[in-house]
Amino acid sequence: MSRIVTFYKTIDGRCPIQYFLDSLPSKVTQKVTWILSLLEDLDVVPSSYFKKLVGTEEIWECRIQFGSNAYRIFCFFVDNSVIVLTHGFIKKSQKIPKYEIEKAEAYRRDFLERRKRHE
Repeated sequence: MSRIVTFYKTIDGRCPIQYFLDSLPSKVTQKVTWILSLLEDLDVVPSSYFKKLVGTEEIWECRIQFGSNAYRIFCFFVDNSVIVLTHGFIKKSQKIPKYEIEKAEAYRRDFLERRKRHE
């Protein structure tokens, strides 16, 4: 299966995921790039790298472990063939902060609303 990975942009053109990726050390960026290639190429991506967040509005997380740091990138599907990356953060506790999930859900709603208006 082939999927397309793309980045969410706000109405004013900001790209939260790009800001996050630009802030990462190059070795972490290399691992992120590898995991994103798995999303594009594999029918079933191992849950150690990609899983749906239970109790959310169809939000998924890319899971990147590098050294002692855990990085998360939130995303959602459009038409089962496009994955839209919203934003990322460094996970510092066992539980994902609620505001990070709410942010991803808001980005998803914004994306789908603007897409609907342009159909």
